Amino acid sequence: MTRVLVIAIAKPILVGIYKDDTLIETISKEGMTSDVLPTIFEKLLEQYNIDEILYVNGPGSFMAIKVSYIFLKTLCILEDINLKATKGFAFNKNSPIKALGKKYFFNDKDDNIIIDFLQEEDIIQEFTLPNTLNMKMFSEDSLPSYNLPAVN
Repeated sequence: MTRVLVIAIAKPILVGIYKDDTLIETISKEGMTSDVLPTIFEKLLEQYNIDEILYVNGPGSFMAIKVSYIFLKTLCILEDINLKATKGFAFNKNSPIKALGKKYFFNDKDDNIIIDFLQEEDIIQEFTLPNTLNMKMFSEDSLPSYNLPAVN
């Protein structure tokens, strides 16, 4: 089974190709999600018979999440590919993820997403693709999870 994992909530955009849940190819590309994803998938669809697409549906850049979802969902409908999603904290060692202004998303001890300012002890980790996929962390509910704060 060939799966593609897309992490587009931060720069650079990361795409991993997995054969039987083992990473076989990594793509890292700078640029806007709307420009990068079509270019990457044009090549991937020529090279691989993709069975499933996995993506990070939040939290992170509102626009990147929205564009990723629309592009990937449309592609999955057209190509009859399954789409699953998960939170971004799984790929950055559960470190804070940039939100709005000087605020960041945090995953608290109860697995709730909160928005707050960074503290001195907070460490920002880069996103990385795992060498092996843990499919238990992905959900059939692939809708975006924007986690937008209330407007004050």
